[in-house]
Amino acid sequence: MTNGVQVAFLKFYADFQKAYRPSPEQNSAACSIMLCKTGRLGANACLCGECGHVEFHNNSCRNRNCPSCQAVPREVWIDNRSSEIIDASYFHVVFTVPFELNDIFYANQSLLYSLFHRVVSNTLLDLSADKKFLGATPGVIQVLHTWGQALNYHPHIHCVVTGAGLTKDLRFVRGRDNFFIPVRVLSKVFRGKFIQELQNLFASDAIFFPNKLSYLKSPEEWQIFIKLLWRKDWVPFIKETFKQFGNAVKYLGRYTHRIAISNNRIFSVSDEGVSFSVKDYRDGSSKVLTLPGVEFVRRFLLHVLPKGFRKIRYAGFLNNRFKTRNLTVICNITGKFLSMRRLAGLSAADIVFALWGVNTRICPICSCDSLKPLGVRYMRN
Repeated sequence: MTNGVQVAFLKFYADFQKAYRPSPEQNSAACSIMLCKTGRLGANACLCGECGHVEFHNNSCRNRNCPSCQAVPREVWIDNRSSEIIDASYFHVVFTVPFELNDIFYANQSLLYSLFHRVVSNTLLDLSADKKFLGATPGVIQVLHTWGQALNYHPHIHCVVTGAGLTKDLRFVRGRDNFFIPVRVLSKVFRGKFIQELQNLFASDAIFFPNKLSYLKSPEEWQIFIKLLWRKDWVPFIKETFKQFGNAVKYLGRYTHRIAISNNRIFSVSDEGVSFSVKDYRDGSSKVLTLPGVEFVRRFLLHVLPKGFRKIRYAGFLNNRFKTRNLTVICNITGKFLSMRRLAGLSAADIVFALWGVNTRICPICSCDSLKPLGVRYMRN
């Protein structure tokens, strides 16, 4: 099945709407997925200069939740980041929060996702600045994910962190080959910063509590909840160490434009539900999970982010404001200069050909490389 997610939504979304009330963002994502490449979003026309054949290409929805629309944006992102390579080791670090926070997170997505990003970057940068660990500011790329393998709600942030950084007086400092901040220290500081920020939000009455959590509005109940969070282990973990940044960026590229589930994980969509592969991290095996259709749609839509929310963020010397200056300083010190972007200025058709060797300009009638866009959009019924 080439587009199992679309088939599942076409089959079950109407029933989902009868059982639940999707948010505007969720409904927009669902409609985009169902309409993607069907012709109902319009089509672009191309004319063959040799035989005069007119070819129509149905438009993609370009929604960031659509599994069919992520390949080109992902490769462009990787290309952009690959042009920011520095001569250093790189580390993949993952931060999670205790599951007891899940309901509060979901009820306050924009607020707490932003808080999560901010606390992760502050934890990494504050500890890196300590001379016991690095004594400099590293570069950090952060990507928010909200799902587990079974489409359950599981907020976590993937980070790629450079094993080197810049001091305030722009000296270049390298860390150890293994990750330079002990995990137990990372965990303790991350937990402390997060809980303090959460306390500040509660004190300013900024947190929304849904009905089932209304008891937490009581200061006494809230403090009991906070004590529970203090007792939990907030354990970040190091997934990979990369000696070359190019490898790290390609690796992280698998995460940046990933959605809750890809089409290639779906085995079947039937009246019984949706069957898809699930990795069991306890033993590394792959299993098949079948969810009722409406439940599959519900779980998928849990992971639609608030409108305009930036799930990818940059910190340290990769902060957008000073990134160009910082990278120039690092390259001048190390003597290794930034690589050129391969895909800059290319059209979508050129990118597809450069990456996958697929020539969308071949005429299906005369086989000539002569299809050229007419610059006209057509709407189809």
